Amino acid sequence: MYKVFVNEKKLSISKYPEDFEKKLRYEGFATLEIAIDLLENTSCPELNIYGDNLEDIWEDFTKMFKVIEAAGGVVSNQKEEILFIRRLGKWDLAKGKIEKGESLEQAALREIEEETGLKELILEDYLNTTFHIYTERNGEKILKTTYWFRISYVGNSAPIPQIEEGISEVSWKNEKQIIEEVLPMTFENIKLILKDFWNKD
Repeated sequence: MYKVFVNEKKLSISKYPEDFEKKLRYEGFATLEIAIDLLENTSCPELNIYGDNLEDIWEDFTKMFKVIEAAGGVVSNQKEEILFIRRLGKWDLAKGKIEKGESLEQAALREIEEETGLKELILEDYLNTTFHIYTERNGEKILKTTYWFRISYVGNSAPIPQIEEGISEVSWKNEKQIIEEVLPMTFENIKLILKDFWNKD
């Protein structure tokens, strides 16, 4: 199953019907266009598209967008706190676009270092991939695919926000702070990745 966020609303693409408020059986491109339109322009909170050949539906879906790939990580320290960045009033995890010739792992480490100033990072393992859709100023629709890794920080330096990237704060948060401060002010795909991180611990 694929989960894509459109305006923070969940679009699930699956083989079998999910227990969602609205479901559409896949009948070709028009089904996908209707689904995006409903999530972008109505109060529909979530939607499920289902059909026999999941990979074919996903291939058709990705053709509707310019795909941008990014990588990032859930960085934890020796106190089991997680590192968050704050940008435009929202808490987020450090991540960024993959540059030409970079591996996913290299991109994740480079972006975290750039956005937080932290260097003593150890990449542990791959966590999951998230997808979300947004529209550029020129009207082009983007499907952003972000590959996430579990990363440990073994140094003692204080994190420094990358101000030129619009990051106003970088902060370590414990579980209580994450529940009280971060979750109410973050994105749905970040909630998914945190869930994966805690489930695999």
